[in-house]
Amino acid sequence: GAAAFAASPGATAEDRQFVKEWFSTIGYAAEVSENLLDAVTGLSGSGPGYVFTLIEALADGGVLVGLPRDVALRLAAQTFLGAAKMVLETGEHPAALRDRVTSPGGTTIAGLKALEAGAARDALMSAVAAATNRAKELGGA
Repeated sequence: GAAAFAASPGATAEDRQFVKEWFSTIGYAAEVSENLLDAVTGLSGSGPGYVFTLIEALADGGVLVGLPRDVALRLAAQTFLGAAKMVLETGEHPAALRDRVTSPGGTTIAGLKALEAGAARDALMSAVAAATNRAKELGGA
């Protein structure tokens, strides 16, 4: 898991450390400015919904090309798990990791071209921005 928190102006360093350690029991914990909490919601709070959709879409692609649904779904989910672990464990930028698995003229670059043609990156960035804006709206209501 992941969590973020904003400390009030009166919070001490010990208070912030306590909260960070407490949130760290579920995974990653980040202290951010209060004005960034809606952005955290747009990215991390809504993020599982995006990832579930991407896993489903990859699995659907697998089914499209002949894989059984259960195999495709497991492969898609494990692919996300493995890729996420690589980002977290290596500390390398995702673009550098992507470059390492992309052979000239190979299958990955062909798939990446299709993703770019479909504006997948733009759609994901727009999803985070839309969810952030909605969190701001809900917070002001």
